[in-house]
Amino acid sequence: MKSLDIKVERFALAALAVLLAVVLPLTLNGFYLNLVAKYTSYAFVALGIVLIWGFSGILSLGQGVFFGLGGYAMAMYLKLAASAGALPDFMTWSGVSALPGWWVPFHSLVFAVVAGLLVPALIAYVFSYLVFKKRVSGVYFAIVTLALALTFTVLLVGQQSYTGGQNGITNFTSIAGANLYSSTVTWVIYYLELVLLFALAWFALVIRDSRLGNVLLALRDREDRVRFTGYNTAAMKAFVFMIGALSASMGGMFFTIQAGLISPTVVGVTKSIEVVVFAAVGGRMSVSGAIVGSLAVGMLEFYLSNNYPEGWLFLLGALFILVVTAMPNGVMGLVKRLVIRSPEVVA
Repeated sequence: MKSLDIKVERFALAALAVLLAVVLPLTLNGFYLNLVAKYTSYAFVALGIVLIWGFSGILSLGQGVFFGLGGYAMAMYLKLAASAGALPDFMTWSGVSALPGWWVPFHSLVFAVVAGLLVPALIAYVFSYLVFKKRVSGVYFAIVTLALALTFTVLLVGQQSYTGGQNGITNFTSIAGANLYSSTVTWVIYYLELVLLFALAWFALVIRDSRLGNVLLALRDREDRVRFTGYNTAAMKAFVFMIGALSASMGGMFFTIQAGLISPTVVGVTKSIEVVVFAAVGGRMSVSGAIVGSLAVGMLEFYLSNNYPEGWLFLLGALFILVVTAMPNGVMGLVKRLVIRSPEVVA
């Protein structure tokens, strides 16, 4: 059964790779392909949620924090590149006379990428280890992460002089000296995003099928027994949470580039909960489901919001309730159940 599940995941990932790398670029215009790229950036977050929630039983409602840290790190670089030596416009409007010292290193793309990955990872590990050390878990941990996301949003809005406040950071023009919106740069970034996404998906499958994955499943089901056998459960859970934060921060960087902005509205509580829904719809135990859920729900949200502006949230909410009720293991859970009945499909 486990061998068949692995085959289904690999087959699904291969099919998604062909769809995103070949089929969609050949059939969609630039506008819709950019939408696909934007929702693909959310797949990084959903992938991390599958790892920490589906595999480890750690429900986090604050992944928007790490998504935002990565996004803001990239936005700071892009804004400085667009300002061409001048102060960013929102700093000028706020009466700031000189670039803050902690902004200066973000003139470097390399520094922005490294900081955008390491800072969220460090914060995630230290924060979660201290919480897990106190044996906080389940719904209580979810509430703590929700409070973290709310605090992060308040901080971003309150520090308008340095973060752009409610409007966030926008108006980017170049990256690494090249026009950010040229066709060549757009394609390079899109395929780089796909390569990193599927590399992370492969890494998640490796973890799931390793000894560490077995321990994580045991942690999810009976943490007390795992602790009694001598494992440092707090450190292991913090490690997995850190990997989820790294994945989210990477998605935040790509989102900033693809969307052309970053603001508190796309990194706060609402978005943190929304990406959990993406993972749940796709299948919280499925690596490929994270990608399927992000793309399917994201594009559906776009369609409904444009065609039913007054009632699209109700329609989307009804769909979520239907999916969770009828398919508790998500779309990929249903697919796997059908394949198990006809295993020759992926034989």
